[in-house]
Amino acid sequence: MLKNGGTLKEVFMKARVLSLLTAGAVMTGLLTGCSGGTKNVEASGEAGKGYQKIELVMAVNGTDIQIDSRVADKFAELVEEASDGNVTIAVYPNDQLAGGNSTKGIEMIAGGGVDLAAYATCVMAVIDEQLSVATIPWIFDDYQHAREIIDNTGGEYYAERLEAKGITYLGSFHNGFRQITNSKREVRTPEDVKRLKIRVPGSEVYMKFFKTLGADPVAMSWSEVFTAIQQGTIDGQENGICITESAKMDEIQDYLTLWNYTYENDLFVANTEIWESLEQKTRDLLQEKAKEACEWGRDTVEQEEADIVEEFRSEGMTVTELTEEELDAFKEEISGVKQEFIEKYGEKACEAFRIESK
Repeated sequence: MLKNGGTLKEVFMKARVLSLLTAGAVMTGLLTGCSGGTKNVEASGEAGKGYQKIELVMAVNGTDIQIDSRVADKFAELVEEASDGNVTIAVYPNDQLAGGNSTKGIEMIAGGGVDLAAYATCVMAVIDEQLSVATIPWIFDDYQHAREIIDNTGGEYYAERLEAKGITYLGSFHNGFRQITNSKREVRTPEDVKRLKIRVPGSEVYMKFFKTLGADPVAMSWSEVFTAIQQGTIDGQENGICITESAKMDEIQDYLTLWNYTYENDLFVANTEIWESLEQKTRDLLQEKAKEACEWGRDTVEQEEADIVEEFRSEGMTVTELTEEELDAFKEEISGVKQEFIEKYGEKACEAFRIESK
């Protein structure tokens, strides 16, 4: 059984609104179909604050304590409160509706199997690898820099690429600057990374980055990482601080290096066909609250990271923050592969994220 007592089969059999309401028209009853998650609970119109009464299904990849799930829950809370309970969001973490398979989860949001979703760009890249452009190493100075670009030309670029896939872009929030943890040694120089078996997402950017440094990158489902480290199958992983903490990596890893080598963000999206079937007033509400939830998520990540790092230190983890000189050695080592990706993603993508060719 899933949230609200429904089974997977029942979720997929929930009704989807098949057409826009025309001016003054009233849709009654429950529409039933098999392609989407939307449930039009009762006649739309002037219920509550004037919002149609509807339940939408939102899928996220992380566990219920990770930032994507927390942002989705915050969004659901904001929407329900603002609509007097007429518009509700059923959030399913861990890609429950896709059997834990994030690739299938992306296919579901593109195909209308779910209404809303939030996924990291490295996961969304399965439908368009150009979505990974912002993961090119060391293109953002800090979180404020990332915000400024993504809230302008970067977000416009995401919206354009996603529109071609039948997905509507509603906003984004920090997944985080990615750091590295391992059980073998402190990482201060490129030499220290060599021969380390590091779990990475399947993204080509991450794989080539670590291969260039002489590491042995291993693409692996996130759900398998904790056990793989315990068993010695891999030596470490790279991820944002909040995700590293929520996955309890500090319990099995001795070393953390802060180097902000790449930035990852989560894209908050809707299936376009379902989105356009909603009343304009409902769309306006969802857009407003998605933006509000994304900003909450960004603030939360930024505020919590410093506290988590201090907690790691107090628990005996060796936390290494690289100096500019130490970072320059890494940047020089991977300059060739960075340029390779700049050329691969192309002028338009790089201009959108203000990435300069060296």
